[in-house]
Amino acid sequence: MLANYGYGDAAGEFYITIDTGSCTGCGDCVAACPAAVLEVGEDENDPLNDEPVAFVAVSQRRKLRYACARCKPDNEQPALPCVAACAPAAIAHSW
Repeated sequence: MLANYGYGDAAGEFYITIDTGSCTGCGDCVAACPAAVLEVGEDENDPLNDEPVAFVAVSQRRKLRYACARCKPDNEQPALPCVAACAPAAIAHSW
């Protein structure tokens, strides 16, 4: 299942998508995120899933544009740290 966290406004769309079917709950993305946007725990979107998965912290969901800004890909840093750290490629960003 694809879980979308974030928001869209006049400035654009700021979403982090996590494929909860691929996420192993290892926490590598949490450790790689310098803004502490991600957490690992129960899947709030699939209460029947007993395995832990990564998700965006509730307190960060309306702040992604700002929290993730420092990691925005450029020539020096081609991938976001959380995306690069995710071995099963379960994380994607809208920007």
